[in-house]
Amino acid sequence: MQVMEKSDLTGTLAEYAAFTSVDALPSHIRERAKLIILDELASSYFGADCPAGRLAARYVAGQAAHGEAQVLGTAHRSSAELAALANGTAGHADEIDGAHVVGGHPGATLVHAATAVAQLRHCSGGELVNAVVLGYDVGTRLIDACGGLFRLKDEFHLHSDFLHAVGAAVACGRLLGLEPRQMANAMALATFRANGLCALFREDNHISKAFCNGQYASAGVGAALMAEAGLEGVGDVIGERHGLLDAWGVEDGRERVIRGLGTDFAVTGANFKFLRAGYPIHAAVEAAMHLVAEHEITPGVIRSILVGMPGNAMRVVDGRTMHNICLQDMLGVALTRGGISLAGSPFPEIESDPVFLALRQRIALQVDPDLDRDQPNGRGAVVAIGLTDGRTVTRRVDHPRGHSLRGAPTWPELSAKWHDALSGVDTDAWISTAVALEDLDDVVTFADQFATAGSHP
Repeated sequence: MQVMEKSDLTGTLAEYAAFTSVDALPSHIRERAKLIILDELASSYFGADCPAGRLAARYVAGQAAHGEAQVLGTAHRSSAELAALANGTAGHADEIDGAHVVGGHPGATLVHAATAVAQLRHCSGGELVNAVVLGYDVGTRLIDACGGLFRLKDEFHLHSDFLHAVGAAVACGRLLGLEPRQMANAMALATFRANGLCALFREDNHISKAFCNGQYASAGVGAALMAEAGLEGVGDVIGERHGLLDAWGVEDGRERVIRGLGTDFAVTGANFKFLRAGYPIHAAVEAAMHLVAEHEITPGVIRSILVGMPGNAMRVVDGRTMHNICLQDMLGVALTRGGISLAGSPFPEIESDPVFLALRQRIALQVDPDLDRDQPNGRGAVVAIGLTDGRTVTRRVDHPRGHSLRGAPTWPELSAKWHDALSGVDTDAWISTAVALEDLDDVVTFADQFATAGSHP
């Protein structure tokens, strides 16, 4: 066995990663990881019939590749690398997948990379659980060591999720049984293959935004397989001069990478979505719908809607061209239709609805100074609805439903989510397998439940 020098940061991570095991994980961490895995695989199945998911599956189906892993929501199998590309893209195709308190959408990258390699090597469910926990630990620590999502975006114009490709490489490397030096190589190789300029957020549709997560998943799979095949990278790509922290890290970045490693597990910061919309939108919709129910508000008596948010969150969702990350669009839908359905997109049909158009024009956003102070990177919102009788009613939601600071969702809650989103699909079978995932001998059995007899490509 090759042993890394512990003086280098990548080596410290690599040596830790190479010897993790599901048996060493606390029971609540294993449970959280299983919830994440189920939710992300279901998100990919759901997203396979969305534009980005269909396009990715069509691309993958056109490539000559071994049938190593399931392209979820289709009848097609492909190589582990290409399946991760398609599934990661579909997973984030319609903003129904999970998020994280550090920022971004780690599950759409990490879960699909690890699940593809787990199928390739016929790994057990317990090995998959361990790999996902490990991938979250590495990816989120690297983003934190670079100052978080908004610093990477504002100062370097980078989509922070690209660092989850490094976490994916580590997760896949663990499933492949890589030794520490190979694990370090995989991390370096992943940095060659993943990047993302934030200009992608200006696209009209939700294609590139979803494709990035698939690309990062594919990069993680490929980097781990390359390292297994003997390809090399610099030994300390994280801490080396001109390495990751030299490029983007904050002053205490080295400490952030290893702080709490093995005791503070990043899966506890995973946020689950119960609306198909960008996460900064959720608290505003929840607050507005609470006011509607409490005060029996109908669209005709709404004079104005003012939404206060942290400044960082507001910039993500204010007036966007992509409907499902535009607060004005999605809150307008919720107020028009009494909520946001998981089962179908209201666009473009609702754009000709005069009630929606009138309500949307009455929605204004502003930075709320209290939220901006209390949770500058948070997802809270204050909604004030002005009524035609002169009253104004207000509701503040600090953390939307599914947020980690409100506690983990239960299996019945996730079951209800996917029953609503995928009517006619045997989601009960998915839940049953996920609950007992540690007892599963081969992940292929689980992944095959997310295939369909039809063919999206």
